[in-house]
This record gives sequence, C-alpha cells and structure tokens, in this order.
Amino acid sequence: MTATTTRHSDRRISPVFVGILAVTAVTGWATWTGFAEQPGIAVFLFVTAAWIVSLCLHEYAHARTALHSGDISVGAKGYLTLNPLKYTHALLSIVLPVIFLIMGGIGLPGGAVFIERGRIRGRWRHSLISAAGPLTNVLFAAVCTAPFWLDVLDGVPRDFRYALAFLALLQVTAALLNFLPVPGLDGYGVIEPWLSYRIKRQVEPFAPFGLLFVFALLWLPAVNHAFFDVIDSVLSALGISEVDTYCGQNLYRVWQETNEYCQVSP
Repeated sequence: MTATTTRHSDRRISPVFVGILAVTAVTGWATWTGFAEQPGIAVFLFVTAAWIVSLCLHEYAHARTALHSGDISVGAKGYLTLNPLKYTHALLSIVLPVIFLIMGGIGLPGGAVFIERGRIRGRWRHSLISAAGPLTNVLFAAVCTAPFWLDVLDGVPRDFRYALAFLALLQVTAALLNFLPVPGLDGYGVIEPWLSYRIKRQVEPFAPFGLLFVFALLWLPAVNHAFFDVIDSVLSALGISEVDTYCGQNLYRVWQETNEYCQVSP
C-alpha cells in the first residue's frame, strides 16, 4: 500500500457516517410523509440522527482546519472519515450531547478530537481551529432555518416543520454555548492562544469540568429562562416561532403525551 493510498483511505467517508446519514434521510422521509403511525417516533429518530450528523461535522471541521494548519496526524487518527467512533472521547463527543438533548432539549456541544497543537504555528491558526466547530453549527442552523426566513414553508408538512424548527434550536444553542469562553469549550480555545502562560496554567485544571458546569448552570431556572429568551429572540429573527420549537420538542419527547395543540395547529 502506497503512502498516497494510505492518505486517501484516511480521508474516505466512513460507512458508519453513511449509515447515520441514511437513518436521517429515511426518518426525515417518514416525518415528511406521515408514514409512521406515531409521528413522534419518526421525529425522535430524525432529530437525533441529524443531531449526530451535525456533531460529526463539527468535529470534522476542527480536524480539517487543523490539517491545513499543519497537524497532518489527524488523518491517521481517522478524524477525517467522519466516523464518530474514531474520536478521542466518543463519550463526550456523541453520547453526552445526545443525553443532554434527550434530558433537556439542549444542543450542548461535546468533547473534541485531539489536535497536536505543537505542530501548528501562529495564534490565529489555533483560534481558527477552535472556531471551526461552532461555525459549522452556525452553518447547519442557517440551513435548518432557511425555509423559515425564505418563507417557503407552503406545502411543508406540519410535523416536518416542527422537527426542523427544533433541530434549528439545537444548532443555535450549540453555537452560542460553544462560543462561551469557558474552559473546555471552543470559545475558550479561541481566546486561549492570546492569554498569558500564567492564566492558562491557572485555568487548565477546570477544563475537564467546563461542559458539565455549563449544563448544571442551565438547570437553574433564572439562567435557563434568560438563556432561552436569547435563543427565542435569535430564532424569531430567523422566522421561527416559539410554537414551532415547542411543538417540535413536544413531538420529539415520545415518552410524554403530545400536546393536542401541536396536533391541530396548521
């Protein structure tokens, strides 16, 4: 096997990711057509699979940016294959964000790919690598919200519209939370190269707990309400109403009774 072949195989899209895409497509079709007897199940699978796709793309963006910034080791680690099983912390990257989604309907970001920072020169490159992930969520959010702000929802089935609105909420929350300058999140990674060595040493021990700290804060009613007021304002500016996101989350929670309003709303 030549080096060229090896490099190509390191970047070939993983069958695991293709499988996740297939689940997203099939369940999206089921949500659109009303094929499932219980639409909540189709919405649950569609949103969860699409959320995992966005997590894979988030980590891929980190890895691809790192590759072009000088860390050629990301290919051998499998980060460019979009296979979530190749991540350094699959639990943090995939499992925890899905748990956060199911428990609280929040698009919290996950753990990261391992970037060999010593291979990368220049503070701007380090910042860009950290920013690449949440910028992917911004792009994903733009795609999800496009039918709303372009006003092309005529003929779009109600349940699919709700699911798309809820998925957009997840992407917006993930982008905003990920850009927070909290140790362990990408927002801190953006500013870290510009901090003094002393500050970085002081902050370093808290990095493993940053994500859990943010999640715990969001359970506080005052913080939760203030945060979602901001989210609702962003989504409203993009043409998505609170009814759309509420009904999307209501349908997603198949273990709860569906609100009758969401079943009859146009």
